[in-house]
Amino acid sequence: MLTIENLDVSIGQVAILRHVNLTLGTGQMAGLIGRNGAGKTTLLRSIMGLLAPRQGTITLDGKALTTAPAHLRTRLGVGYMPEDRRLVPQLSVYENICVPLWAMRHKEVQTRWQQVCRMIPEVEAFADRKAQQLSGGQQKLVAIGRALVSGSRLLLLDEPFEGVAPALSRRIADVVADLKHEGLSIILAESDLQHCADLLDQVFRIERGEVSDDTGAGAELPGSA
Repeated sequence: MLTIENLDVSIGQVAILRHVNLTLGTGQMAGLIGRNGAGKTTLLRSIMGLLAPRQGTITLDGKALTTAPAHLRTRLGVGYMPEDRRLVPQLSVYENICVPLWAMRHKEVQTRWQQVCRMIPEVEAFADRKAQQLSGGQQKLVAIGRALVSGSRLLLLDEPFEGVAPALSRRIADVVADLKHEGLSIILAESDLQHCADLLDQVFRIERGEVSDDTGAGAELPGSA
């Protein structure tokens, strides 16, 4: 479904990703596990089209995306939840989630909204509240919902459990598990496997910008909590 081959990405003069190879099948969930600064966010932003690779290829169902702009990847069904959520504080939950659809002039805004509400019922309960009125964990759920309205095929979730209270972490884990059951392909970037080990079909370990397939190799990163 998603294939990355020999991907190199630099920010300025600094090489961040080196010869990254990664394959994700349809309906699979992969963990991208690495410490802060290892390159997780850079890889997700590169898949989303927010950073241009120096070399290498990215394909989605055989379609080359390496030079495609981010908005085209969104139209192809790729959704991205940044680590810092990037919600607009003054907008309502409904508005934050529907912004990508309005930007694409999507004809089925209400249908997509109802799909998100079905999968994340809390979103409907928060619909009229401003994003700035929500807790960090609630904002994470909304950010997942926003990624979901465009991510009908591939979801990129950056640190969905970071800084979230235990009860909401469990709820987010349930939501992510349900999304997998919907047939979505998902890359979940985290610093360790604490919250997501039972959800994953594949585990990719990233260290100093290099990715290795660690599927079935064991538990947590050495030294991780």
